[in-house]
Amino acid sequence: MDSRQQDGAGGGAPGAEEGAAPNRAPVFPPAQPLHPRAPTPREPQRRRWRPGNLTLRWLTTAVLVPPVIWLCWRGGLPFVVAIAVINAIAINEFYDFISVKGVTPHRVLGTIAAVLLPVVAYIGDTFYATSLLTAALLTMMILQLTRSEIQEAIASVSVTFFGIFYVGWLLSHAVSVRFIQGDLVRRYGDVAAVELDPNVGFFFMLFSLAAAVGCDGGAYFVGRAYGRRKLARTISPSKTVEGAIGGILAGAGVAVLMKLVFDHLVPGGLSLGFPIMIAAVFGIAIATVAILGDLVESVLKRDAKKKDAAALLPGMGGFLDRIDSALLAIPVTYYLLLAYYYLQLT
Repeated sequence: MDSRQQDGAGGGAPGAEEGAAPNRAPVFPPAQPLHPRAPTPREPQRRRWRPGNLTLRWLTTAVLVPPVIWLCWRGGLPFVVAIAVINAIAINEFYDFISVKGVTPHRVLGTIAAVLLPVVAYIGDTFYATSLLTAALLTMMILQLTRSEIQEAIASVSVTFFGIFYVGWLLSHAVSVRFIQGDLVRRYGDVAAVELDPNVGFFFMLFSLAAAVGCDGGAYFVGRAYGRRKLARTISPSKTVEGAIGGILAGAGVAVLMKLVFDHLVPGGLSLGFPIMIAAVFGIAIATVAILGDLVESVLKRDAKKKDAAALLPGMGGFLDRIDSALLAIPVTYYLLLAYYYLQLT
């Protein structure tokens, strides 16, 4: 038998020397379970409460509502002065963010015109306010001739006049709504004086504001809950068709509720001659244009790459951000009232 057979007969592993112990893996003792120490308890940090944007918005609204109601009730010179001050602030907010486009408006002239428009509407009526608007445009053109730089003449005149019209002229209609009875007397004589209480404008101002604010709130909450289809994607991506419908319905509902509150809880009977069906129709119309007013300012701010017009009102931005819906809602209220009472008094 040769050596290969002898190796096989020995049963050892090939290459292993006779009598040598076979190769084996080292045996370690079983691993002991680890028992980590409990972490050192830390004192819980107190989180500082920081109100969110919606909370700030509600708080600011709660602060603003009482003086607004008081001014609408008080009427007279305090109401006119308040509108003039808001005009001055809002038009300068407009000029501030529009200047980002490289345009230099006639700021002083625009501010003076915006302040005078509600005063003129109070002393006279919308005809005198329109005359002031024309005078402001002519003065602006004359001032432009005195500037050494003419490259931006068209833009400067256009922006200045648009600010006067957009802020000063539109908001001056609040004076016309508040004193609608006097306006109707000038138009239709003593028949209007017999039909309407001199303070009926207090009701119509709150009615208009309620429709605009109700639309704003309804559009926000309905849009967040059910919004799917974009209303104006390039202008304001967060606004939806569902939110707009909810806003219109909410605005109309709040307007009708304001009518019922005046009917049953506010003495004086200021709203009793205003049918509830007409109130509902007016509410729908006012809420609809309130949405358009919001979109108009969104276009301007998006063009200027601004989120808010200013930061004066916590959670709301500036005064222009707060009155953007009312800038269209209040004039529409005034002209709807003229049409309604024209049909009633003629």
